[in-house]
Amino acid sequence: MIKNTDFLKMLIIACIVTAVSAATGFSLYGPVAGSIVLLTGIILCIVFALYTAKRYKDIDDLNTYLSKVLSGNDVPDITDQEEGELSILKTNIYKATTTLKFQKELLANDKKMLADAIADISHQLKTPLTSMMVMNDLLVNEDDEAKREEFIKTQSSQLGRMNWLIQTLLKLSKLDAGTALIKKDEIKSSVLVSDALKAFEIQMELRNIEKNVSGKDITILCDKNWTLEAIQNIIKNCIEHMDEGGRLGIETSETNIYTQIAISDTGCGIDEADLPHIFERFYKGKNASKDSVGIGLALAKTIMTSQHGDILVESNTNGSTFCLRFYKTII
Repeated sequence: MIKNTDFLKMLIIACIVTAVSAATGFSLYGPVAGSIVLLTGIILCIVFALYTAKRYKDIDDLNTYLSKVLSGNDVPDITDQEEGELSILKTNIYKATTTLKFQKELLANDKKMLADAIADISHQLKTPLTSMMVMNDLLVNEDDEAKREEFIKTQSSQLGRMNWLIQTLLKLSKLDAGTALIKKDEIKSSVLVSDALKAFEIQMELRNIEKNVSGKDITILCDKNWTLEAIQNIIKNCIEHMDEGGRLGIETSETNIYTQIAISDTGCGIDEADLPHIFERFYKGKNASKDSVGIGLALAKTIMTSQHGDILVESNTNGSTFCLRFYKTII
């Protein structure tokens, strides 16, 4: 503090004023008055020096605190119960650094999730790509037309799987980045359900899966194309977990809070331990099919949350029910 030039200047000025005032009092009013003025001035200078020293110590503590924050150390708690501008400044600095630390932790978690996602994507693409490379090598030296046709069919299947995976990942990336255009249109539920089922008519007929659509024709405020994507991913999941002769049910309903499309199946159900994780990306439960990637339900969930909606699921050994809810107000 002694090295602080501003403090030294103020202290010197205070001493000079005290000395001049004491000399004036001594010459005009006598030694008693001069001594009182001198003593008073000395006391005021000491009080000023002590108070200023405390202020400078608090400022130095703040400087040390900020240095620790900048060096990446843990943020110490510097909040106190005192009043005054400096105390408010200390509290606000602590709040700001705590927020920055929280953002840093979020960024670190995002980087870890990105690294895990890249690893999962690489794994999912590597399997069909390896299969295609093997098939391609076999095709070069294969003269049997029947086997060549079989290899080409396998390659076509793997290409289709890769295309679906890449397209789905691109859609997820758009939603995550906030670049996907989400419109709000009034769509009739009958239109959504009918369009969603069209893609599965042949598959359901071949597997003798019965469909049962019920409920009133309600108006849903949503983006038609994105919502169709979500509904179809749910239906696809339900069909994959049903045996031949199963039943797919779709029921629409409405309350004062939300509109809902409930999709149910008579499949094997979802294991209780898997229920909290089925919407996580690349998560595959115990009852997942061997070709499952674990991304369809995650995309459906992301689409719904992007529209301020949600997906709820109930499941037992007799089947599962997915409820797609579109809230009328943002909650």
